Amino acid sequence: MTRTLVIIPTYNERESLPVQVAAVRAAAPDVDILVADDNSPDGTGLWADECAAADEHVHVLHRPGKAGLGAAYLAGFAWGLERGYDVLVEMDADGSHRAVDLPSVLGAPGAWDLAIGSRWVPGGSVVNWPTHRRLLSTGANTYVRLMLGLGVHDATAGFRAYRADTLRELDFSAVESQGYCFQIDMAWRVVKAGGVVVEVPITFVEREQGQSKMSGAIIREALIKTTAWGMKERATQVRRALSREK
Repeated sequence: MTRTLVIIPTYNERESLPVQVAAVRAAAPDVDILVADDNSPDGTGLWADECAAADEHVHVLHRPGKAGLGAAYLAGFAWGLERGYDVLVEMDADGSHRAVDLPSVLGAPGAWDLAIGSRWVPGGSVVNWPTHRRLLSTGANTYVRLMLGLGVHDATAGFRAYRADTLRELDFSAVESQGYCFQIDMAWRVVKAGGVVVEVPITFVEREQGQSKMSGAIIREALIKTTAWGMKERATQVRRALSREK
């Protein structure tokens, strides 16, 4: 029987987390949930502790302070791998990743190493997004495909499932990215390691509670690092081509 862990990173998500945890428990009763809380001052971690005490499927990882999305997920991966889970899932606390789509992501067809809940494949959609957010996301993903040659339509998506065996092959110590860039980084690492990535259409709903963690710094990090990775990849391809001609 496959053991699945849904990792939900939190920072000041006291209003939205109870709703998301309840939704995940209803949509996939057999999965476990790990709340990775970055010492939220609004009491998110305290609520998570109370929930874990009442529900054996809920666990809490308390972190010392706000260190970014990527660091929270890497800590959650390490926690899950140490405890022998087979599949590890990333989900937001704010409900933008609908729990009703979780079974579809986990049931992605074929043999895969990374299954992405995608907004930008046929059947995928976004709700309550203004035009500039759509353009930002689709433009960023087009840029990623061009720069990295990554055949993924939604590399920035944060709703995804990894096979544990695939994560064990990756060097977490080399991952320094956060936000959008973390998702791009991890997808590219899976592909470079020979892994199979599939995309499952989902409906992404803009959060109704709390504040978005999106910022100009997160966007700049993704742009700068993706450009650097792409230039390095092109340089490597050129060197290989030249060595073959000699």
